[in-house]
Amino acid sequence: MADAKIFEDLKKDHDLHRKLLKQIDAADEGERANLFEQFRVEVTAHAAAEEESLYATMLAKPDLRDEARHSVSEHKEIDDFFEEMAELDAATSEWKSKFDEMRHRYEHHIDEEEEEMFPEAAKDLDDAEVAKLAKVFEARKPKELELAEASEPGDNRE
Repeated sequence: MADAKIFEDLKKDHDLHRKLLKQIDAADEGERANLFEQFRVEVTAHAAAEEESLYATMLAKPDLRDEARHSVSEHKEIDDFFEEMAELDAATSEWKSKFDEMRHRYEHHIDEEEEEMFPEAAKDLDDAEVAKLAKVFEARKPKELELAEASEPGDNRE
């Protein structure tokens, strides 16, 4: 595949998400809420742009449809964690426990994407499709960041 920019873009976001998760985990109780909000906004925007670019294309391809559906359901699961965590005080052990659970699920999700889904998609998508997906993702992500910054956890932006 000559132009794998979409996968590079997504991996770059995943690396940022991993970094933010480590920062949140190491933060004192006073910093947790702000760092977590940064993470929530970033992941919410990333997921929406990813769904509108890569997943939308994968859903149209029978060989990739199941993987795309699986990943969309995992995005919903992370959204549910965000909503649950918004109800908790970030300084509590209950919040930290929920964060640890969410972190485990999210890291599993992005590892699965990088190790399984991206290579499968790369095999089934041609160069023109991959190049187009990168353009769609890169155009959509800043718009999704604005929407995510203006939203609360659990807001339905559809």
